[in-house]
Amino acid sequence: MFRMSQPLPRLRMNLDFMPSPVEDRPGLLIRDSFQYSDATLIIPPVLVQCLQCFDGKQTALDLREMLVRITGELDVGKVAQHLAATLSGAGFLEDESFERMKSERQRAFAESPVREPSHAGAAYPDNREELQRTLAEYMTGGPPEATDGLVAIAAPHVSPFGGWETYRAAYSALGPQHKDRTFIILGTSHYGEPDHFGLTRKRFVTPFGEAVTDMDLLEQLATEPAAIMEDYCHSVEHSIEFQVLFLQHIYGPEVRILPILCGSYANSIYLGGAPESNDGVKSFLGRLGEIAAKESERLLWVLGIDMAHMGQRYGDEIHAYANRAEMLEVAERDRGRIDRVNAGDASGFWEMVQENRDDLKWCGSSPLYTFLKANPGVRGTTRGYQQWNIDEGSVVSFAALSFTGR
Repeated sequence: MFRMSQPLPRLRMNLDFMPSPVEDRPGLLIRDSFQYSDATLIIPPVLVQCLQCFDGKQTALDLREMLVRITGELDVGKVAQHLAATLSGAGFLEDESFERMKSERQRAFAESPVREPSHAGAAYPDNREELQRTLAEYMTGGPPEATDGLVAIAAPHVSPFGGWETYRAAYSALGPQHKDRTFIILGTSHYGEPDHFGLTRKRFVTPFGEAVTDMDLLEQLATEPAAIMEDYCHSVEHSIEFQVLFLQHIYGPEVRILPILCGSYANSIYLGGAPESNDGVKSFLGRLGEIAAKESERLLWVLGIDMAHMGQRYGDEIHAYANRAEMLEVAERDRGRIDRVNAGDASGFWEMVQENRDDLKWCGSSPLYTFLKANPGVRGTTRGYQQWNIDEGSVVSFAALSFTGR
């Protein structure tokens, strides 16, 4: 399949890598976060080291030499071929097989008139009646509705079954008077380009039905240099999908939305300076601020954000446990950042994010900063804070916030 003297294709670095959760199949689990491929592989422990040979530089001969060293066997040709063929067939290598899968998925999304639900049947029920019952249970007994002058809420984007109490705390802030608003949903773009904003004209579909996209507002943003129209990331991203679910549960399927995926401000975090030091970001934030000021009476903002990501799953040496040991310090640091957000202090919040190059690995800092810059003068209230063990050694934190005033 691969010539002995030619470099092996690179292993894609935008895949999900995690320890195998299958007890009788240890190793490294690999899956495609972009969903170009539906495959999930578990690489046995003895072969995990061999993945470093797929760096675009080493050859099939290098792979065989490594296998000989690891196994102590000389006849490793079939094992090497099988490993390379399996990775390629799964679409996990930067080769023709992957390019074909990528092209087909992107074309399918571009041609579809709607944005189909990506996480139905996994993160939440795909049956409408069951979903209605589930969300009704999640929302029962929430805190009182927010006071008049509500501008925005921030809710988690973790799977609803893991963060339902915090979702409830956030969405309980909404009242009947907000039903006819356009909900500008700022979601974290886990897979998008830094310093860019993903837009789509497609209607979001869930088991409840189709949400309505506010095309007038969308077109005002579509020409911005930092905007990516019909961003494929929308097809696989959950940070907006989960917010649409709760909005539809409260107000009905045809809730009006403006979905915006906020790419990371990684250049600012790692190189310094404010995010708007990038001219494209500055222009987009300015246009969004103009919309916020002009259309404030008919808008309500929804931020789909998680916060700290700590533990083995996220590259830390520690085994993280919610509300214990190191996570108590994380909670304090989270609350320090939340205090700056609630004060409407965008620059103070961002300085805290930049400390230690965001070693808390907040997954929501870009939507928060974007919102604060577009809505100067807002003030926030914390309605809930939670830490959740996403697996035995890793924790995600998130909060419910509400914002009032301009």
